[in-house]
Amino acid sequence: MSPSTTYDFWLLDLDGTLIDVEPTYVRDVMAEVGDRIGHSFTERESELLWHGLGGSRDDLLRTWGYDPQAFWSVFHDVEDPIARAEHSFVYDDAVRFVAGIDAPVGLVTHSQQYLADAALSTLDIGDWFDTVVCCDDELGWKPDPAPLHLAMSNLGVGSGLANGSERGVLVGDGPQDVGAAWNAGLDGIHVERHGHERRGSCVLGDRRVSDLTEIRPVAADGGTEQ
Repeated sequence: MSPSTTYDFWLLDLDGTLIDVEPTYVRDVMAEVGDRIGHSFTERESELLWHGLGGSRDDLLRTWGYDPQAFWSVFHDVEDPIARAEHSFVYDDAVRFVAGIDAPVGLVTHSQQYLADAALSTLDIGDWFDTVVCCDDELGWKPDPAPLHLAMSNLGVGSGLANGSERGVLVGDGPQDVGAAWNAGLDGIHVERHGHERRGSCVLGDRRVSDLTEIRPVAADGGTEQ
């Protein structure tokens, strides 16, 4: 794929793609969760669970002998949306990248609404997006394409995908993002924030980058954005 890519609309993941959380916050939350469930999580275990580096978080928890539903119930009791937002930061390359997009932009995130709202408000990036879709059990979770379909519907785009008159893309940091893109008939671009060795695998995609500024959005009319 060319470094300069024309899309009629862009869908973006949030956590790990545009923003992230300070490591100290991750350690503090996982330590408190561990205290409540009687397990001391190592730094590596915390990293795997938080960032989803080991594949499915639920599968990982089952491997360790924990019921995922019970774990996440405790996790959400411990985590505070404002504290998380205040310990979050926006990637520098994300600021430059989003500023260069001159097309409809939607956010499709696994963050629950209360977490996403706090992050977008605290980090002052809510105006980056024309629509925000938060996955849940009713709507579905990436790689299910339903959240992407909702975002496209909200943006008023996607009707020309089948006949090739329209192109869209999802940019994300996990295999579930690329899978959702492909399931929705979009291109999938993977940004690797952790490195293949830490992840333990290589994520396939229509394109793979380590920095979002490697992607140079091109306006639908062919003009390169500055």
